[in-house]
Amino acid sequence: MLCITMRAGDYFTVGENTVVQFDRLTGDRVHLIINAPRQVPILRGDVLERNGGRRPDCVVEVPAQYIKQLPWNHKKKQALAELRQTLDQMGDCPEVRALRDKLNVIFPAG
Repeated sequence: MLCITMRAGDYFTVGENTVVQFDRLTGDRVHLIINAPRQVPILRGDVLERNGGRRPDCVVEVPAQYIKQLPWNHKKKQALAELRQTLDQMGDCPEVRALRDKLNVIFPAG
C-alpha cells in the first residue's frame, strides 16, 4: 500500500485519467478534489458500506492517537462558559468584541 504525505495544492494521478488533489485541511477533515471520467464510480467508504458494500481489505484502521482533537471534558466546558460570561460582563467595547470573535473562531458558540 502506498502512503502519500501532501500539502495543500499537491496532487497525484491514478492511471492516465484520474487526478486527486489535496485542497485543504479543516479541523480533522480533509478536502479532496477528484477529477475522473464519469464512468469511473467514486464512493465514500461510509456510503459504500451503508449500501451493503464490503469494506476493502486494504483499508487501514486509524488508531485513536493519530486523530488530533482537543481533549474535552466538563472542566474545560465550564471554563469556556465562564470566559464567555466574563466577556458579557465587560460590556461591548471593540476590544471585548474582538476577544469574543476570536473565542468563537476557536470554540464556535452552539
